[in-house]
Amino acid sequence: MNITWALLMMALGGVGVQHTGHEVDVSAALQSAANPPITAGQAGNSGGDTSAGNPSASPAPSATQGAADSALHTDPQPDAPKVKGIYVTAYSAGGERMEQLLALLDKTELNSMVIDIKDDAGYITYKTDNAELQEMGTPQKFIGDINKLMTRLKEHDVYPIARIVVFKDSVLAKKHPELSFVNSDGSVWKNKGGDSFVNPYNEDVWKYNVDIAKEAAKLGFKEIQFDYVRFPEGFEKRADSLKYTKSDRPRVEIIADFVKYAKAELAPLGVRVSVDIFGYAASVPAAEGIGQDFVKISKNVDVISPMVYPSHYSTGWFDVKDPDKDPYATIKGSMVDTHKKLDPLGSYKPVIRPWIQDFTASWLGSGHFVKYGKQQVEDQIRALKDENVDEFLLWNANNRYTSDVDYEQ
Repeated sequence: MNITWALLMMALGGVGVQHTGHEVDVSAALQSAANPPITAGQAGNSGGDTSAGNPSASPAPSATQGAADSALHTDPQPDAPKVKGIYVTAYSAGGERMEQLLALLDKTELNSMVIDIKDDAGYITYKTDNAELQEMGTPQKFIGDINKLMTRLKEHDVYPIARIVVFKDSVLAKKHPELSFVNSDGSVWKNKGGDSFVNPYNEDVWKYNVDIAKEAAKLGFKEIQFDYVRFPEGFEKRADSLKYTKSDRPRVEIIADFVKYAKAELAPLGVRVSVDIFGYAASVPAAEGIGQDFVKISKNVDVISPMVYPSHYSTGWFDVKDPDKDPYATIKGSMVDTHKKLDPLGSYKPVIRPWIQDFTASWLGSGHFVKYGKQQVEDQIRALKDENVDEFLLWNANNRYTSDVDYEQ
């Protein structure tokens, strides 16, 4: 395995980072990756973060939370189907393509859609009547009639999952700089891709995103899937130079606390809570820089969705020369590591529902990728099944999914 590349990817690998593009800041990422080398197939140990600052409103866990935690880890939907789903943008959900996507689910074993309710830019994707959400965010009408959409999903027996991008939020950062990270000149910080993040230490940011989730639940979504649950890439390099509210709590604890808070707030509504997380997280140590610990996050959700796209593993992973060209071995290896990491959680172990690849990674260059189609998708599903994982989500950013796939490998 290429250790440097593995650690680089882990440093970049916040929740959702690989969905719509690569947020590559090599120098910052390599600094984030200053962890002991670890070989593929081994689970790493997490460490603490030493950043300190002024007191924050973010709550520290109390000594009496044990009983409450146990209650939270009862599946709110024990009769939920084994989810086999697809990603659907708000544009697709509110446009003509929805007809094709519903037809795909009608004629196959697929039964679920993950729909953008708060997207990668930070827009709420429908016109909400909630005055607080209107003030905090900038609702759009990408989905013209959200109630009509929910009725349509129910008619087609679709298990609906609301995707909410949390801390990557250029819209909120621009509208409320005090909730973001600010440069010394007073401008809102942006990453190399021009995206801004909001501050995970800030409890108002927590509440805003959970309020969107609560409205999604009341609209009829059965599950809330949080994405980009992390600090910006390479954050540890700029943690002391940017202006923002912070505390002496380690970043991995802050992110885990947000997930625990969201779970507790949503529990009365009977919805499941899931989190997207980078696939490498199961195979390497925790990324303290961006505040992600695979186990700490997984312990506080009903479902964990590692993004295990074969194209995002480099040469040597799981003893595979070109992982993109061997999806079965790559997915199988990633699931072995995932089980190793999560089995010690016992009854706290969440449902494992990976994101898998239904797109062609031509950017890898000639000889390092293959065109993904029926065989490659089926190979991934078969690898999951061989490792006792019977749920999955298909990712294609353009929502163009391979036809004639047997989803019951």
